Amino acid sequence: MSAIKFGVFDHVERRGNSIEGLFAGRLELVREYDAAGFYGYHVAEHHATPLGMAPSPGLYLAAAAQCTKRIHLGPLVYLLPLYNPMRLVSEICMLDHLSDGRLELGVGRGVSPFELAYYGISFMDAREKFEEALDVVVKGLRNERLSHRGPHYRFDNVPMELQPKQRPNPPIWYGISSQESLMFAARHGMQMVGGGPISVLKELTAAYRIELAKHKGKPEDLNPHITEPTIGAIRHCYVAGDEREVEQIAKPAYKQFYDNLTKLWRDFRTLPDYGFTPDLAIARKFDVAIVGTADQVRDEVGRFFEQSGCNYAVLSFAWGGLSQDDSRRSLDRFVTKVMPQFVKG
Repeated sequence: MSAIKFGVFDHVERRGNSIEGLFAGRLELVREYDAAGFYGYHVAEHHATPLGMAPSPGLYLAAAAQCTKRIHLGPLVYLLPLYNPMRLVSEICMLDHLSDGRLELGVGRGVSPFELAYYGISFMDAREKFEEALDVVVKGLRNERLSHRGPHYRFDNVPMELQPKQRPNPPIWYGISSQESLMFAARHGMQMVGGGPISVLKELTAAYRIELAKHKGKPEDLNPHITEPTIGAIRHCYVAGDEREVEQIAKPAYKQFYDNLTKLWRDFRTLPDYGFTPDLAIARKFDVAIVGTADQVRDEVGRFFEQSGCNYAVLSFAWGGLSQDDSRRSLDRFVTKVMPQFVKG
C-alpha cells in the first residue's frame, strides 16, 4: 500500500450563526487544515437542505484556494445532472488554475431524489444523464474543441479556450456506496471514497484493486497519469478532552447532523436507506464515527489503516451541532496528539 494520508470532508452544514459567519469560520478551519498538512479538503454539494450551505462548490472552493497554499481542493461531488457540462468544463479549468493545480475533481449523480426533483430531474434518469455529462466533461478538458451528440447534450465543434492546469485532467474521484458504483469507479480508473464499517470497506477495497488492475491504461481510464490510486473513506471525527465531552458535546452534535442529513427525506415522510443512525454510540460501534479521547482516536485511526485497505482517511471535523470552537479544539487535538503518529515531518 502507498503512504497513508489524511483529508477533510465538509458538508458545510448550517449553524446558528449567520451565513457570512459560517463561511468565515469554515475558511479559518481550511487555513488550519492547510497549515497542518492535510492532503485534501473535499466539499459536498447539496441543495434545499440545511445539510449543505455551499450548493455551488466551485464558487466556495475558489475562495478557499485564495487563502491556502498546499492543500488540494475539490468537490465531493459535483452533481453532474444539474450542470451544463460545457459550462462546467470552463469552471473546472478556472478553479484548477486559481488553485495552482490543486483541484481534485469529484463527480456523481446525486443520492437524494428530492434534490434532483427540485431541479426537474427524475432520479430514474439521473444515472444516464450523469454518465453522458461525464463523457462531455472529459472530452472538454482534454481537447481543444468539443464535439458531442447524445440523448441529453449536443455540442458542435466548440472552441475550448480554457484548458486545465493539470493534464490531461485533474484527478477524478467517485463516491462509492455499492458494488455497482465501485465497479464503475474501478473500470474508469477513478480515485474512490467510500464509507461504512471497516469489514465492508476491506471487501470493497480488495475488489476495487482487482478490477482497477484489469482496466488500467485502457481508453476508459480517466486517470491515466495516476499510478497509485488514492482509496479513502469518510469518518466523522471528534477528539475530546475527556469522556464528558463525548456525552455533552459530540453526542447531541451527531444527532443534529442526522437531523440535517434526513430533513428532506422526513419532509416527504420517509428516510434514506443508507444505514445512518442518530445514535453516536451506534455510529462509533460501526466505525462511521471516530470519537473519543486522543488515545482512543489514535487507536481507531490505526485500526482503520491496518484493516480497511484504505490509504486515505477523510475526516469531518465540523458537523452537526458542533460550534466553531468545538471544531477548532478537536482539530487541534488531532493535529498535535494523533496525526504525528501516522504522518512524519
